[in-house]
Amino acid sequence: MSVSDQIKNNPRLKKFIHWLLIPSNQARPRLWVRLFLNRFYHQRGKGVIIRSRVRMDVVPFNHFSIGNHSMIEDFSTVNNGVGAVEIGENSLVGLGNVIIGPVKIGNNVILAQNIVASGLNHNYNDVMQPIHKQGVSMAPIVIEDDCWIGSNAVITAGVTIGKHAVVAAGAVVTKNVPPYSVAVGNPSRIIKKYDDTRKEWIKTY
Repeated sequence: MSVSDQIKNNPRLKKFIHWLLIPSNQARPRLWVRLFLNRFYHQRGKGVIIRSRVRMDVVPFNHFSIGNHSMIEDFSTVNNGVGAVEIGENSLVGLGNVIIGPVKIGNNVILAQNIVASGLNHNYNDVMQPIHKQGVSMAPIVIEDDCWIGSNAVITAGVTIGKHAVVAAGAVVTKNVPPYSVAVGNPSRIIKKYDDTRKEWIKTY
């Protein structure tokens, strides 16, 4: 049995290892994890810029990667505590974004300011228990290549945003967005799609 399997199969050992990495009841890893351990586990491409005021809540037991020439701007938070976070090449995570895995962001993606993309949900099944005691569920978010997400948008767990799509500022995306389309509103709806046959944008409302 591998060391990883031994830890997973021993609740007490797993809890202790988790405590070594992250203080109890917190999301931010310990300083030694952020400065030293993560370097051996996570992948950063060439020319990557992660600004000094980004909060990188990334741990070694889930994947984190960022491709060549991508950037994460100040005041953003990236958290892979419950699921991997992957950012492709030439992509921008703008000021004040919150990215909670599992999230996969493609190449040449622009995320404007104050966007929340969370692949995590808190369960709410038992009305007799506090929500924080009911566990969490995860469903991956996928933002495909060449997308542009406007400021203050919210992307909920399980959503895929297709290639070259645009999500307008302030939209709340609860369903998949097709490729080459524009989504607006709360909840978001598709207002136009690109017709490859006619080579023009077609309104859908």
